[in-house]
Amino acid sequence: MTKHLALPRLLQLCSANLPIGGFAFSQGLETAIDLGWISTNDDLYHWVATMLQESITKTDLALLLKQRQALYDNDWNCFDDNEQWVCATRETSEILMAECAMGNALLRLLKNLRFKEDCSELPALLLNIEHYPKLSFVSSFAIASHLFELDIEMTLYGFTWTFIDNQVAAGVKLIPLGQTDGQNLLFSLSQLIPKCVSNTLNAQTSTIGQSLAGLAIASSRHEQQYSRLFRS
Repeated sequence: MTKHLALPRLLQLCSANLPIGGFAFSQGLETAIDLGWISTNDDLYHWVATMLQESITKTDLALLLKQRQALYDNDWNCFDDNEQWVCATRETSEILMAECAMGNALLRLLKNLRFKEDCSELPALLLNIEHYPKLSFVSSFAIASHLFELDIEMTLYGFTWTFIDNQVAAGVKLIPLGQTDGQNLLFSLSQLIPKCVSNTLNAQTSTIGQSLAGLAIASSRHEQQYSRLFRS
């Protein structure tokens, strides 16, 4: 893929129109709002910023980086080990369900994209992943970025943007907030992304991992919440 197509492919991968069901999941946010933990745009900023800096950066981005390296090395044993690592970091059954649902949807999409209109053969990487019936979103995103020939920094930026975009969209619906409030939140939260990406690129394997008690509690309670808009 030429460098001229890299940006459009990144935008496609991070688009809200990508049919992976990302906007069906709030990642515990719905319960946090229902319990009154979050009621203003400032509250939402701090919730998303904390998840971004303490969870996404230290776990998802770090493992996404490892998966990209495994794909570059064509090391499928390492890829499988990292996939198990991703799933082990999901602290509730609901969060794991969301991870797998989005990952499987993206994997199915990748298998059906027409990478070469005049050729019936799939790219070699897709031939290698045909035996995977399911994958986490982190691993599927790594495969997509590798297929689209995105550099690793662009990949990490895109993954992080997808997370904050989903969270802000959920918060705007649930609190509720105005659309301008939502855009201001995206503007503010996106300023955290460069440092998160830099920290990921310089992190050691031994530092991968996180535990956010509030998120785990919110997700666990959401599994039994009486009335809800989101699947998680």
